[in-house]
Amino acid sequence: MVEDDYDEIQDAEDVDDFYHARKVDDNHHDFHEETAAEIATPVNMNHYEDTDENDRDDVNTGGRVIGWAALALSIISLFVLPVILGAAAVILGFVARHKGAGTLGAWSIGIGVVSIIIGIFVLPFF
Repeated sequence: MVEDDYDEIQDAEDVDDFYHARKVDDNHHDFHEETAAEIATPVNMNHYEDTDENDRDDVNTGGRVIGWAALALSIISLFVLPVILGAAAVILGFVARHKGAGTLGAWSIGIGVVSIIIGIFVLPFF
């Protein structure tokens, strides 16, 4: 097949003949390539689908513990090291909300943000 193409190119007198000689219809391609698609199992995005009910209770309990720790840390941050402990309380509050303790996490985030604002803008004047 390649030799035939070479002969057609040799025989072509001008540019139009060259392009016409190289034209191949869609039903008979002059190339032989092997292509493949990667096949993988679908990714399961629902992490809680395969877990038992006991595992879900552990997640909520862990979230509540982290939520109470974040709330305690945010209250302590009102009195001691407001910027550092307030930032830690905000981070723990987000972790608690992610684990399932939404109210405790929200309160710790709010109190932590208030503590940071007081520590940055109010305490330097005293």
